[in-house]
Amino acid sequence: MCGILSIFSLGNREIDENLLRNGLTTLHHRGPDNTNHWISPTKDVALGHTRLSIIDLNTGEQPISNQDESVRLVVNGEFYDFEDIREDLREKGYHFKTQSDSEIALHLYNEHGTGCLKYLRGEFAFNIWDSRNQLFIAARDRLGIKPLFYTVYENKLYFASEMKALFAAGVPAQWDEESYLSRAFFFRDRTLFKNIHQVPPGHYIIATRSGFRIKKYWDFDYPEYSNANDKVNENEVILSIRESLQGAVKTRLRADVPVAVYLSGGIDSGAVLGMASEFHSQPVDAFTLSFTDKDYDESLVAERAANAFGAKYNTVNVSSDDLADNFEKSIWHTESICFNSHSVAKFILSDAVSKQGFKVVLTGEGADEVFGGYSAFRQDMILHNAQGQDENYIAAYLGQLKQNNAKTSGLLTPVGRPDNIEFMKKLLGFEPTFLLPLAESIDTLKTIYNAQTLSAMGGLHPIHQFLSHTEQLSKLNAIEPVHASMYLLSKSALCNYVLVNLGDRMEMAHSLEGRTPFLDHHLIEKVMKLPVNYKIRGQTEKYILREAAKPYLIDEVYKREKQPFLAPPSTKQKNLKLHALVQDTLRGDAGSALPFIDNRKLIKYLDGLPQLSSDKQVANESLLMELTSLCFLQKHYM
Repeated sequence: MCGILSIFSLGNREIDENLLRNGLTTLHHRGPDNTNHWISPTKDVALGHTRLSIIDLNTGEQPISNQDESVRLVVNGEFYDFEDIREDLREKGYHFKTQSDSEIALHLYNEHGTGCLKYLRGEFAFNIWDSRNQLFIAARDRLGIKPLFYTVYENKLYFASEMKALFAAGVPAQWDEESYLSRAFFFRDRTLFKNIHQVPPGHYIIATRSGFRIKKYWDFDYPEYSNANDKVNENEVILSIRESLQGAVKTRLRADVPVAVYLSGGIDSGAVLGMASEFHSQPVDAFTLSFTDKDYDESLVAERAANAFGAKYNTVNVSSDDLADNFEKSIWHTESICFNSHSVAKFILSDAVSKQGFKVVLTGEGADEVFGGYSAFRQDMILHNAQGQDENYIAAYLGQLKQNNAKTSGLLTPVGRPDNIEFMKKLLGFEPTFLLPLAESIDTLKTIYNAQTLSAMGGLHPIHQFLSHTEQLSKLNAIEPVHASMYLLSKSALCNYVLVNLGDRMEMAHSLEGRTPFLDHHLIEKVMKLPVNYKIRGQTEKYILREAAKPYLIDEVYKREKQPFLAPPSTKQKNLKLHALVQDTLRGDAGSALPFIDNRKLIKYLDGLPQLSSDKQVANESLLMELTSLCFLQKHYM
C-alpha cells in the first residue's frame, strides 16, 4: 500500500512543485519507505507517490514509466495473480523495469486501454498519464477498499489517497453543508469537504484538457426473483465457495514481508486464520483486541481458535483511557466521522501490529456484507421473505433477534419507528432494516440543529435522496429484499464507513496494509448468484460461509451467532475517560464552534441522556460519536 497525489492541469496553469511536495509529506504514514514524484516538462501534469515496500523491496519505486516514457503510472494497492499476467505480457513483447505487482497495470493499459481494469484483481487505486493521447486516467477498485479523492481547484484536477494531501497542496478545506445534511458523505461519493469527491468504487475517471467523465466498469449483480433453490446442488456450492475463499486467502499471503492476521471470535477471521495456517509454512501471528468490558470482549474465544491452528496468539488490551487518548488522532486519519469507538480500537490494534514489525495483515472485513451477516439482514429475511410462515413464530423470532442484538441498537437495529419513511416502501417495496436506525438518527439530529441548518435542510430526507441517486433502483424491485438491502448497504456503509473506519485509514495510519479476502471480486460474483437462503437459513446468518469454512473453525465458533465488532460505548462508562472526553468536548468551546448545531439544544440533549433507559442511552452512542468526531474535524481542518 502507498499514497498517491497527482495533479492534471485543465488549462495553462503550471503546477507548483513545492505544494506537490507539501501534499506528499502528509502521506508519509502511507509510504514511509520512499517518496518520489514526476512533473512533465511543461509543468502541467504531476504524479506523486509515497511507497510502503511489500513486493519487490529493491526496484519498485514509482512513478513507473513504459519503455519510451510516453505512459506513466502511480499505484496504491495490490494486484494479485500478477506473476501470470506479467508472463503473458512478456510474451507479447513488453519489458518490465521492476519486479513489483504495480507495473502490470501500466502494460495492461498499453495493451487494452481502460479495458485493462477487467484484468486487475485486488484492492487498488491508480493514476495514469498517457502523453501520446493526452489522457489522464484515475481508477479505483471494485469495492472501494482503497481510497481515491478528487477535486477541481483553480482549473486543475487533483487526485489523492487522503484529503489532507489536497489541503497541503493548496486546496482549501471548507465544510460541505449540503453533503453533511444529506448524509451524502455516507450514502454517496461525497465527503464532508466542499467540492471534494470520491472516485466511486468500480469506476474510473478519464480526463482531457476539456474536462473529465466518470465511467462505471463493475457493479453488484444480484439475480432476479427465481426458483434457483431447485437448481443448486448444496454440496457442490459448499466446495465451490470453499475453493474460492481458499484462493482469495492464499493469493493474499503473497508478500516479501511478514504477514499477520486479525482475529476475533467470529467465523470470518477464524476462517481466514485457518486457511492462512494451512498455506503458511510457519505459525501465523494472530492479533486480537481485548476490551476491559467483558460484554464486548472476544479474546477468550479467539485464543481457543488460535491455539487450535497453532497460531502465535497476541492480545492487544484496550481500555477506556486508551480509546480517549487516541480518539482525536484517529479522526485526523479517517477525515470523517465515527459512530462507535471501534474505529479507535482498530487504530490502536494496527499500531501494535506495526510495532511488532508487520507491514501486511489479513482481515475479515466484507464477509457480513457479502454473505448476509448482519442482524438487520436476518430481520429483512423474516419480515419480507416469510411467505407461509406462522405469525407467532415471526413475532417470537423478532423479539429474540432484538434481545440478542441489544448492543447494535441505534447502529444496525432500530429502537423505535422513525418519522416520515413511507417513501422507502414506495421506492423499494419494503423498508430495509439497516436504514431505520439511520433514519432515527436523522430525526434526533433535527432536534439539535440550529435554525439556519434546519432552513437549509428544508424537506430533504437524506435516505430518500440516497435511494433516488441509486443507479439500479428499478432493478432492486426485481430482486429479493435481502439482496436489495445487501446491495444498498454495500453502496453506502461498506465503502464509506467500514472500509474507512475499520479498514484502510486505521491500518495505513501505521503503515500497515490490510488485505480483505472476502472482498475478492471472483468470490463475490460467485456468492451473489446464490439464492438468498444460502446466505440466511432459518435463524442462521452466513449459512453457506459457515459450511464452506467448517473445516477451519473450532466448533464453538461454527455454532456461534454473529457478534458485531463494537467497542464499549461511552454511555456505559460514566466514570471513565472516554465518557469524560465526549462530555467535555461537546459541552465546551469545541461543541459551541460546530457550524450546524444549536449549542443550547445540544446541552439540553446531553442533559437528558441520563434520564433515558440504558438501551436508549446505548442507542444514542452513534450520535455522540458523530458529534465528537465533527468537533475534532473542525479543530484539525477548518
